[in-house]
Amino acid sequence: MYHSFEVDGVDHTLWLSASRHGYRLHLRDEVIAPVAFTQRSDSSGILTIAGQSEPVRFVIDGELIHLHIRGRTRTLRYIDPLRTHAAGNNGTCPLVARAPMPGMVVAITVSPGDSVSAGTALMMIESMKLETIIRSPQDGIVERIHVKENESFEHDAVLVTLSKEGF
Repeated sequence: MYHSFEVDGVDHTLWLSASRHGYRLHLRDEVIAPVAFTQRSDSSGILTIAGQSEPVRFVIDGELIHLHIRGRTRTLRYIDPLRTHAAGNNGTCPLVARAPMPGMVVAITVSPGDSVSAGTALMMIESMKLETIIRSPQDGIVERIHVKENESFEHDAVLVTLSKEGF
């Protein structure tokens, strides 16, 4: 799954892929391996990139991540891939929640007919042992749920269809 962060007004897209020795970090056309993070507390840990370990402290405030590493503090803004993907549809099908990656449904938290607001949790999915909450891209009524719990799906699959009728 791709992740995007804004730092000092510049968007950076990255992703992790599994390897024999943990994970590889993909940043633009560069691959950095191995990458690992060992969390020590709710706000600190050790980040190891290509064999270099650094203590880090962080605070997560919504979509903002304040990260202190090597004596410097940076503020990153996490750009939700589902919202980015939904915005990229340019109105062709704005009333759907799509899979940002292939995976499996862990839990469904809404039912057809439920009224939801933008950002409401629709379901929990799992991909590469990471759980992700799929949220409503906008206000609406749950019209149809296209998957069942423990069912697999592919990237970009329509998971939930919403309707504006009756909202």
